[in-house]
Amino acid sequence: MAKNKKGNTEDTVRSLISPTAEKLGLRIWDVRFVKEGSEHYLRIAIDKDGGISIDDCERMSRAIDPILDEADPISVGYFLEVSSPGLGRQLTRPEHFSAMLGEQVRIHTIRPIDGQRDFTGVLCSYDGGVEIDCEGEKRRFEKSEISTVKLNDDSDLF
Repeated sequence: MAKNKKGNTEDTVRSLISPTAEKLGLRIWDVRFVKEGSEHYLRIAIDKDGGISIDDCERMSRAIDPILDEADPISVGYFLEVSSPGLGRQLTRPEHFSAMLGEQVRIHTIRPIDGQRDFTGVLCSYDGGVEIDCEGEKRRFEKSEISTVKLNDDSDLF
């Protein structure tokens, strides 16, 4: 298999492992291939209704390791990490937004809007842009304005 650039590597890995995740009753939440210092990491976040256990992570890791070894989509040595998306998970894909409609989210904008960059509200819709309900006031943010959108399920921890 031809070696791919970072973004394509993540897409390739997702397509290689998605059928296995489905067989295990899991969903792929995110795939990230990152370099930290001199090391490379392939980080796969999995999810399922009711939450993820360490056993789920272990089963997924063991199941996809031979698939990744055979397909060899990454040309450098790397560490494989399989985990839950955790609290405050980032919403990046259309299916993330669809799954989280009606939930509290935090939006961090690239530049200040009306003097602020952080907005919290209930996710109302996603069509490339994001609409949230901020205490009865609907606010819409275009994709080009947004730095991050995260699930606001960890606010009581701060």
